[in-house]
Amino acid sequence: MSAYLIVEFAVKDPDLYREQYAANAGKTAKQYGAEALANSSWESLHGDGSLTSGALMRFPDRESALKWYNSPEYQQLIELRGIAMDARFSVLDGLPTPADAQQAAE
Repeated sequence: MSAYLIVEFAVKDPDLYREQYAANAGKTAKQYGAEALANSSWESLHGDGSLTSGALMRFPDRESALKWYNSPEYQQLIELRGIAMDARFSVLDGLPTPADAQQAAE
């Protein structure tokens, strides 16, 4: 079952974010099967608006998302991330699809 990584963030250093963090983080995530689904400024409807942008990535499963986040390739970017942006990362499981139900029945 797919898992979704949700990133809420506010960029502090646009050049560092764009040139060093974003390009490299995306490349490392693709190595773990990630697909970027959205990346833009939020239109905040309710709640804390300090994290002004967001990204949504789909991974094949929760294990793949966690392996990416904890991978040496991504962990090398953590210090850079802290300089480039304030962020909150969350992961959640997707809903079962008809294919998931069929696999479970087999």
